[in-house]
Amino acid sequence: MKSNRTEMQFELRHSVGRARRGKIRFGNIEVETPVFMPVGTVGSVKALSPEDVWNIGYRLILGNTYHLLLRPGTEVLESFNGLHNFMRWPGAILTDSGGFQVMSLAKIRKMTEEGVNFANHINGARIFLTPESVCGIQASIGSDIHMVLDECTPYPATHKEAEASMLRSMRWAKRARTAHQSSPHAQFGIVQGGMFEDLRRASAQALVDIGFDGYAIGGLSVGEPKAEMRRVLDATEPSLPVNYPRYLMGVGAPDDLFDAVLLGVDMFDCVMPTRNARNGCLFVRTTTSETGKLHIKNAAHRISQEPLDSKCKCYTCQNYSRAYLRHLFVAEELLVFRLLTIHNLQFLWDLMQAMRDALDGGEPELNLQKIRREFIAT
Repeated sequence: MKSNRTEMQFELRHSVGRARRGKIRFGNIEVETPVFMPVGTVGSVKALSPEDVWNIGYRLILGNTYHLLLRPGTEVLESFNGLHNFMRWPGAILTDSGGFQVMSLAKIRKMTEEGVNFANHINGARIFLTPESVCGIQASIGSDIHMVLDECTPYPATHKEAEASMLRSMRWAKRARTAHQSSPHAQFGIVQGGMFEDLRRASAQALVDIGFDGYAIGGLSVGEPKAEMRRVLDATEPSLPVNYPRYLMGVGAPDDLFDAVLLGVDMFDCVMPTRNARNGCLFVRTTTSETGKLHIKNAAHRISQEPLDSKCKCYTCQNYSRAYLRHLFVAEELLVFRLLTIHNLQFLWDLMQAMRDALDGGEPELNLQKIRREFIAT
């Protein structure tokens, strides 16, 4: 199953306001946008087989360079000719660079202009990531989209702190682009700048000047209020080039996805749907719950013969009752993780498909509002 999807092509079909309808091609793999990408950090979307993910409809998933470097390591991945073969995934793969770990593992890393020195969180051994070495690791992984190494600015940060962080990320981006020149795979730059609109615009312009195959917006959904995230996104999007894909990193709540699509974002990823599922928290349509969520361990579901969501066509909702799913969850049976994860990923697939259909059809503004009422809790 060696990946021959060596070139990414993005087609922007049309826009409705700032919302965009497009397609990303990786050879014979087509990814309709706007799109959500399930997270498979170490080569597995937790609790699911690659076939489960494919059967829902997903064709693009995310892996993490830092974690894949630690386990299984580049030697193993190279022996299988890349992650596609190793995990038997026929679709496309985007790999994050480890930039989020620069922030989240702050207590066990030392950052310099050259790169980031980590104390390996598994056994404490030291590893050193640079913009150049990350390109090499991603080449071993064989992913279809490579993200540059950046510093994910923590929240809160002062303007001075955010500026210094952003400028370092831009210097690293230039180095990464130079190191990537011989690669046939796509490479995305990452906009940083904290919560400051002027820094976001400057970061976007710096990345455009370098020239990438796509542009990501990082450093959001890191603890800031939702209103702040939307404000920064609203101010950043106009600085991104039109004919390249835009990727909002680490965002997966249904309301955030909906609003970000309307602000011109094409791609998303987040651990939320899979993590919530393992904790018994399910996304459901507002006709099922006004809050848009269902907690399967609640006693109210003990004898319920209803599916999680009567409008959902996922394997779980078509075959199992809330009572059975609650029983599995309370009994700590492993099967429940698969069944609940299938549902949450199906919910986000249905939401994004509904938005794609609305953008393609007549009266898109009206249909988008109908989608908001059905999928987004008020």
